[in-house]
Amino acid sequence: MPTLSEAESKALVAAHGIPVPEERVATDADDAVAAAGALGFPVVVKLNGDGIAHKTERGLVRLDLADAAAVRGAAEGLLDAARPDDGPVGLLVAPMLRGSRELIAGLHHDPQFGPTVMLGVGGVLAEAVQDVAFRLVPLSTVDAEDLIDELRTQTLLGEFRGEPAVDRAALVEVLLGLAALSIARPDVRSVDLNPLIVVDGRAVAVDALVEVAA
Repeated sequence: MPTLSEAESKALVAAHGIPVPEERVATDADDAVAAAGALGFPVVVKLNGDGIAHKTERGLVRLDLADAAAVRGAAEGLLDAARPDDGPVGLLVAPMLRGSRELIAGLHHDPQFGPTVMLGVGGVLAEAVQDVAFRLVPLSTVDAEDLIDELRTQTLLGEFRGEPAVDRAALVEVLLGLAALSIARPDVRSVDLNPLIVVDGRAVAVDALVEVAA
């Protein structure tokens, strides 16, 4: 099933109220260096393209780049790593966001019940705790609040390691945005926001992948 590039995926979810980092699309290493300078260091650089769905597994993400030389080297290496079957590619440059908590959220189609919104614990704990909850679309505010409350790992949502509690109202808006996207775009078969990094209490989608019907 076709996927949108990360940049296109983020533009689509952002249009439905889901927070994403300020970022720039670059065509080559020079563009990437200029984008990093405009955004401010440190930055992340990723290979970007419609055919690239599993960047991390392929080593197509460079994190915590502290200066122009590091960005140039990363950009050149990423472009060199592109394969013919990736199709047209570019670079995505974004600020390096930090947070000690990660969530995952998404939109998935159940063969029997149709679109469902998902929320779970992400990051290094995801496989260990397997804490995920689902609700059917359409989604009300109460449904979204219940979805958050259903997570077993509630301590991660409170004050944590000196960071403020997760802004639940903002997280509700993320879940409602996914449901609204599903209704507005029935051709969208799935959305994966992984991870949602909690920055100053607010969940920000630092990666997004949208799958559409062929």
